[in-house]
Amino acid sequence: MSCQVIVASAHRSNVSVWVAFILLVVGTIGAYQIVGLNQALLFLIGGALGMTLYHASFGFTSSWRVFIKERRGRGLRAQMIMLGLAVLLFFPALGAGELFGNPVKGNVNPVSMSVMIGAFIFGIGMQLGGGCASGTLYTVGGGSARMLVTLFFFCLGSLIATSHLDWWFNLPHLAPISIVESFGVIPALILSFVIFAVIAAATVFFEKKRHGSLEVEPQSQYHGWKRFLKGPWPLIWGGLILTLLNFATLVLAGRPWGVTSALAVWAAKVAVFAGVDVSAWDYWQQSGNAKALANSLWHDITSMMNFGIMLGALLAASLAGKFAPNFNIPRRSLVAAVVGGLLLGYGARLAYGCNIGAYFSGIASGSVHGWLWLVFAFMGNAIGVKLRPIFFPNEKPQPEKLTGC
Repeated sequence: MSCQVIVASAHRSNVSVWVAFILLVVGTIGAYQIVGLNQALLFLIGGALGMTLYHASFGFTSSWRVFIKERRGRGLRAQMIMLGLAVLLFFPALGAGELFGNPVKGNVNPVSMSVMIGAFIFGIGMQLGGGCASGTLYTVGGGSARMLVTLFFFCLGSLIATSHLDWWFNLPHLAPISIVESFGVIPALILSFVIFAVIAAATVFFEKKRHGSLEVEPQSQYHGWKRFLKGPWPLIWGGLILTLLNFATLVLAGRPWGVTSALAVWAAKVAVFAGVDVSAWDYWQQSGNAKALANSLWHDITSMMNFGIMLGALLAASLAGKFAPNFNIPRRSLVAAVVGGLLLGYGARLAYGCNIGAYFSGIASGSVHGWLWLVFAFMGNAIGVKLRPIFFPNEKPQPEKLTGC
């Protein structure tokens, strides 16, 4: 690499550090002035989520792909640890129905065919689009031009789904089931820990069977505060910090972290601006959705947290000296981003959420639909992995480094 290229890259990273920092400050002040302190804090939590996702390379998509293809389970085990801490924090609060005197409610949704179909579609989209919901946001913030395409069609797919979502929701289904309400906090915790342990043990078994030993966490050239600012962080750090930030979201918002509802709102607002009356659709006549459509994005918690995630990832990428957008996207990869984005958006609405709202926050809430999502999304990922060579013919497995895509 020439000296000119190094200097240009350093200059670009320095500029983007200041851009990210200033936008985070402006967003925080704006949220405080327009909405209030809680909204400002939730925006900052979004920034912390983005920084954590980027520095820990906490990608659900890549973790599943690496296990499916290479039987490397480090990412999946990190997810099980993350979920273990999450239920330990969430279940007592949800069982009590309040935190610090404020009411809280989990992401508990129906157990239905729409969840199974939506999660399966979403799983395929994860591998073709190159990321999950959180992965798409933080890689966009980190400078991935291709993931901008995925994000655009993610939003479009979400909007298309809202045009006829009632048909899907009327397919055979059961009422929402919470294991916290059904069994009590302690039995629900024990049951969850057993399932997490079984999944983690299965990844150990298959990884040792294929490779003879478990994958070692890669070392960083930085230590102490430098590592905190520049990364990379160990996956375990990422999982634990994500859980604490999700719990902070529960405290401030009264419900867990979610991502994809905002993407439907963004697309709907653009459609309204273009003259499409989406407010006549059943989905947008529901009180919460109608309010999100009518109000500015400053008032939408999920939107503000999503903006924070992208800015936090931008800051993290810039501090690491890795913010370098590349607009040279191969044609097949571009097609995969379009198809994957549509599947992600459409599937997320059918399944009452994504890898965050349905999987992470759903299981943390004790919702059976979260476990159903996991099973069918994993199946979809297996199909998506089989399809990837069509769109990424020169892709080589890199199990030693998990990334958002």
